[in-house]
Amino acid sequence: MTSKLLATLPAAALLLSATSALAQDCPIKVGVLHSLSGTMAISETTLKDTVEMLVAQQNEKGGLLGCQLEAVVVDPASDWPLFAEKARELLTVHNVDVIFGNWTSVSRKSVLPVIEELNGLLFYPVQYEGEESSKNVFYTGAAPNQQAIPATDYFLEELGVEKFALLGTDYVYPRTTNNILESYLISKGIAKEDIFVNYTPFGHSDWSTIVSDVVALGADGKQVGVISTINGDANIGFYKELAAQGVSADDIPVVAFSVGEEELSGLDTSNLVGHLAAWNYFMSADTPENASFIEAWHAYIGNTDRVTNDPMEAHYIGFNMWVNAATAAGSTDVDAVRMAMYGQTFPNLTGGMAEMLPNHHLSKPVLIGEIRADGQFDIISQTDPVPGDAWTDFLPESAVLTSDWKDLGCGMYNTQTSTCVQIKSNY
Repeated sequence: MTSKLLATLPAAALLLSATSALAQDCPIKVGVLHSLSGTMAISETTLKDTVEMLVAQQNEKGGLLGCQLEAVVVDPASDWPLFAEKARELLTVHNVDVIFGNWTSVSRKSVLPVIEELNGLLFYPVQYEGEESSKNVFYTGAAPNQQAIPATDYFLEELGVEKFALLGTDYVYPRTTNNILESYLISKGIAKEDIFVNYTPFGHSDWSTIVSDVVALGADGKQVGVISTINGDANIGFYKELAAQGVSADDIPVVAFSVGEEELSGLDTSNLVGHLAAWNYFMSADTPENASFIEAWHAYIGNTDRVTNDPMEAHYIGFNMWVNAATAAGSTDVDAVRMAMYGQTFPNLTGGMAEMLPNHHLSKPVLIGEIRADGQFDIISQTDPVPGDAWTDFLPESAVLTSDWKDLGCGMYNTQTSTCVQIKSNY
């Protein structure tokens, strides 16, 4: 009897697999939640195109779970409350299986209570401030320890920066990141009075006074450096004003966390040579995987002048991990996919493997790039993969927290009290 039962297991397993595939609703709908208009369109439109390319590529491979994929695109128009409305529309009207979207943290925090309420699944591809861990979000961009802290270390150790100008757009990502960086810089011996912090609104265009203030910081002869969390099209005016005032990278180096190839493609970069950006990917990475990705992108978009950038790689990694997790789970059910995501690996375009951690962050290398005259970056520093940290070690209230959705089932676990802090999203 036992041997007969064992003999039937392979067939039963095949039947179960076929039944699972048949049970999957077709087509599988992929929500795309990126601004196609407004101040953030300069950065987000390309990410919409990227997801559509990834969907097309997967369909060419035969789809997923016996179904074709369908991209459902909406435009939240750089309007933060509208992001929440569009996320709800994707989940309740279009019944999408997953969402790839957002750029700014304020837009993500607008969406967060909606996807948690409706048990949706969001892949968020952009560097952010950390201090968050939702079971409904996979953070495929950099946490502060994978971008902001290493970039600051580069300024301190390699460039000898003694005074810091922290310039950001006025919303949660720059404010929280700069709060972390202020604490970190003070711990490194930088005096508080040598840290200048300034915030400007989205779309800000008049940079003359702010750049003059930054230049004035160096009147005492100390080396000044700018850490930029300026987002969107405000970067155009900022870099133009640097050039207008004759500020070179040798005078006052700038390291940007939200400026990549896409943003530079609209600028005259001849006067920006030598300024820096910190990301986990640059288009100039010399690997076979990156060459294939760029070739596929140019073929899909029909324009060899179109660049690639870090958030595109984050979507590339996140999308393929989602496909592999759904395949392993035999379903696009959010809870089943989430459990199958832990430990998923996929090749980085810069070499090595990205791995999805139980805190919903990736392990990724950190790269520092130097702007070239052609708008590309020379990679001047690259680390081994760094595990993303949801909660920073440089704020006392966060240093005691950890996130582990796989074993602890908690995104905000207090290691001192051994308790899970449950907070309600209320943004």
